[in-house]
Amino acid sequence: MVYWLLKYIVLGPILRVIFWPDVEGRDLVPRTGAAIIASNHLSFCDSIFMPLMVRRKVVFVAKADYFLGTGIKGFLIKMFFIGTGTIPVDRSGGRAAAAAIDTGLRILREGDLFGIYPEGTRSPDGRLYRGKTGVARLALASGAPVIPVVMLNSDTVQPPGRIRPKVMRVRIRFGEPLDFSRYEGMAGDRFVERAVTDEIMYELMELSGREYVDEYAAKVKEKAAAT
Repeated sequence: MVYWLLKYIVLGPILRVIFWPDVEGRDLVPRTGAAIIASNHLSFCDSIFMPLMVRRKVVFVAKADYFLGTGIKGFLIKMFFIGTGTIPVDRSGGRAAAAAIDTGLRILREGDLFGIYPEGTRSPDGRLYRGKTGVARLALASGAPVIPVVMLNSDTVQPPGRIRPKVMRVRIRFGEPLDFSRYEGMAGDRFVERAVTDEIMYELMELSGREYVDEYAAKVKEKAAAT
């Protein structure tokens, strides 16, 4: 109830008026059935605009800490994540990836849309980085199609470190669904998982026109922090 209220009565209409999003290929998202929405990740606002512009609910996961804040700020943060279709997962004890995969499979088995950022973190410089294989595990284990989507200018709308986004048109582009049924029964094969992930990242590169870097974004950030 809270999700639908925020998406269709509060957040969605406000964002459409202020940022007038240009969404290409939205009809490529299936109207029914399970699917994985795989997106590049340029800015914090990706998690606001993309889910709210899809006609169906897109479920993302986030660490449970975001839902446990106190006071007015804690309440607003919690409502924001609920409003964008995000659900909490326990990411303690080094189980962050496993918890996200388990939750994603449950969502997909229920016939819903599950959103994921294959890069695992925001791009440090706007380029597209090597994808982690979690998205492939989800696709192979569930049999769900993968819908590639790219945020074309969210790093300009809200550059890293900027709290308030610029008032300008947000551009989002969806691509054709990717079917990996040819790999049926091969879930768990790390070579197949890498091939599937690389195919998804290639589609994101083609859709976005961004330069691809065959290195994990998290490693690049670690190196930058160390120097």
